[in-house]
Amino acid sequence: MGVQDLIITPFYFFILLIAAYMIRPYVTNQDTKPYFIPGLFVKFIGAIALGLIYQFYYGGGDTFTFHTHGSRWIWQAFMDNPGIGLKLFFTEAGDYNGQSYKYISRIWQFRDSSSWFVIKLTAFFDLITFGTYGATALFFSSFSFLGSWALYLAFYKLRPNLKKHIALAVLFIPSVIFWGSGILKDTITFGALGLITYLLFELTIHKKSTFIHIVSLVFFSWIILSIKIYILLCFLIAASAFMIFQYTSFIKKPVIKIMAMPLIGVVFGGAGFFALQKVSQEDSRYALNNIAQTAAVTAYDIRAGWGARLGDTSSYNLGTLDGSLTSFISLAPKGIVVTLFRPFLWEAQNPLMLLAALESLMVTLLTLNVIFTIKIRKIFDFIQTPIGIFCLTFTLIFAFAVGVSTSNFGTLMRYKIPVMPFFLTSLIFLLGNKK
Repeated sequence: MGVQDLIITPFYFFILLIAAYMIRPYVTNQDTKPYFIPGLFVKFIGAIALGLIYQFYYGGGDTFTFHTHGSRWIWQAFMDNPGIGLKLFFTEAGDYNGQSYKYISRIWQFRDSSSWFVIKLTAFFDLITFGTYGATALFFSSFSFLGSWALYLAFYKLRPNLKKHIALAVLFIPSVIFWGSGILKDTITFGALGLITYLLFELTIHKKSTFIHIVSLVFFSWIILSIKIYILLCFLIAASAFMIFQYTSFIKKPVIKIMAMPLIGVVFGGAGFFALQKVSQEDSRYALNNIAQTAAVTAYDIRAGWGARLGDTSSYNLGTLDGSLTSFISLAPKGIVVTLFRPFLWEAQNPLMLLAALESLMVTLLTLNVIFTIKIRKIFDFIQTPIGIFCLTFTLIFAFAVGVSTSNFGTLMRYKIPVMPFFLTSLIFLLGNKK
């Protein structure tokens, strides 16, 4: 970030805000209107804050890898020779060639396909922001907000009386605002996750089965698949469970429901399994027989690999993870707890971890409030609803996978942002109108 940001970033800040005011009447009503502009505004602040923290606190990091040491060189190629710049957009990760070698040789993550996808997306926005980090980050945060708003509407339509509480749970979580707004993989995947959730509900609950809905669902799923495949795997499992309960709930007669449930389970369970198999073929590391080994390798890389080299002291250890499926599953309870409720206050070792610990404390207190004030029967009734099973399944599977395979609080705070709106919205639904 430099002098250029002081001129171009404010310009796009106001342009995007004006565009938001123009769009707002078409995507809000009297209930939701008060949260639209504030929700976008905090995303903008989060995007700028993330860039400043990475530059002046960390002295570098992923966001600069994607921009300064990534998309900036594609933008430079366009400035030197538009033909070469355009060619870079269609170049596969790791595919070096003569004409563009002097540019791609300077791109740190060129050989990693998911990072290259994000770098090309960043470069697309760089073309209209003149390679300005802050302005490009605002476009990333706008996409993230689009997904957040879609997710908010998806939950709001189910419980309009909880509009304010759902807004807090989806739009205004501090960690999601910060880690889900800048030039990062997490910003794009979070936005896409919110959109596919909204589209899933529109297709199934509200029965708006249009060509645009289906194509959009496939497109945003492909975006997640291209960046972080495990998010899509968790979503597919939760979506399969959701559709089984959703279509079973349409049957009112108990006898017919009992008879139909196995058939519905086979249909949607089989479809979900087939989708999982197809998705895992894109990356063999996430196939069922390899996923435990992948988690072990990832945890080691984060804790003992680059984390140790950088002198990072925010690591945690949940126990032995030897690459076997047994050891992987045995750590599930600890993985879920560390994702949803840690770091604890006494584990905070720097200002950012302290803020994360305070947020985790608030989530813990809200969870305890549900446990001790809501009747067990009401909790079980909610879990048996389609939305309850969807949120619970996604929360548990995602929290388990991320918690076990991360082993570093700093990384965990970033990786866990997709699950937080689903978990907190579940608690909000259970609490209802309780203060």
